[in-house]
Amino acid sequence: MARNCFRSSDSETRTQKRGTETEKQQNLGSSQARERSKNVRLLSTFVALGIESSVGFSQIHDRPHMNTSANHRAGLAPISDVMASVQPWVQLAKPGVTRLVLVTTLFGGLVAPGSLPLWQWGLTLLGTALVVAAANALNMVYEADADALMTRTRDRPLPSGRLRKEPVVVASFAALAIGLVGLLAVDLLAAALAFLAFASYVWVYTPLKRTTPHALYVGAVPGAIPPLIGYASVTAGHLDAAAFMLFALLAVWQIPHFLAIAMFRRAEYERAGFKVFTVCRPQREVRRLMLVWSALLFMVSLLPVGLGMGGTLYAAIAVGFGLPFLLGAAYGLRPSADDAWARSLFFASMPHLVVLFVGLAL
Repeated sequence: MARNCFRSSDSETRTQKRGTETEKQQNLGSSQARERSKNVRLLSTFVALGIESSVGFSQIHDRPHMNTSANHRAGLAPISDVMASVQPWVQLAKPGVTRLVLVTTLFGGLVAPGSLPLWQWGLTLLGTALVVAAANALNMVYEADADALMTRTRDRPLPSGRLRKEPVVVASFAALAIGLVGLLAVDLLAAALAFLAFASYVWVYTPLKRTTPHALYVGAVPGAIPPLIGYASVTAGHLDAAAFMLFALLAVWQIPHFLAIAMFRRAEYERAGFKVFTVCRPQREVRRLMLVWSALLFMVSLLPVGLGMGGTLYAAIAVGFGLPFLLGAAYGLRPSADDAWARSLFFASMPHLVVLFVGLAL
């Protein structure tokens, strides 16, 4: 190796060229690594949004009264006043739920064959967000009396008296109209699916919650439509087996997810007059029902492998997250399983869904 230090000038020139080429390759590799890191961070952001959305369920309502004294001392009174005025309207949209819907809409488009210009992606997501916000706000209008009886919801804008129903109704239908127009600019079927989700959620599912526990199954339909909106936007209105696979996966996932919520919030739902399974059925029966739907979720999560939508990585994700969730649901049959068990299963269900969608999009 020492003799390389005593080359002729030609040899030194060649060595310098090789060094320059090596440096260029290293820079290229570094650039590619940074790009891969950027993509990973972007994907991680979507995952975090999905998990935060499910966990949050619009947690902003837990802080209804803003302490602005410090802001006034800092000369920020106008900003804090604007934020205090806007905050109730933001809460009406249930930001956590809306973000989760946008994540599933986005992944529906990512799984679909083809691509979509950035401006059409913007219209798809904005239009979907406005339609979802309108549905959530009208849901709060119809359930304001029940929300006042539940600890989790009594500080929402309507039961707390910070907003009146009339302007909320007007704003909701305005948001619905603008959102549908935006979706129509992208694809007719995407707009029709968004309206179907809105109508079935507001005018069918919401009143049924006070009538029958089977409203849970009805509510799973609008909850599973968002991936179809994203898929239809990318494919110009063509829905195939892959699209309906996403719909089935999200629809089935919702059943054990919401059964878990109803278990540890049973007393609140009963006080508010909602006919959920945990109020209308023996607890043992509800736990068996959760186990059945968890087993069905595990089987449905494996179907994309057979359809060619997911490979070995997705299969490993589906099994790695699905089996522990299934075992957790089975644990509910034990006498020692209490509200803490139901709460832990609820939290486990959220990353389960988002990771499955990530696996399909990879």
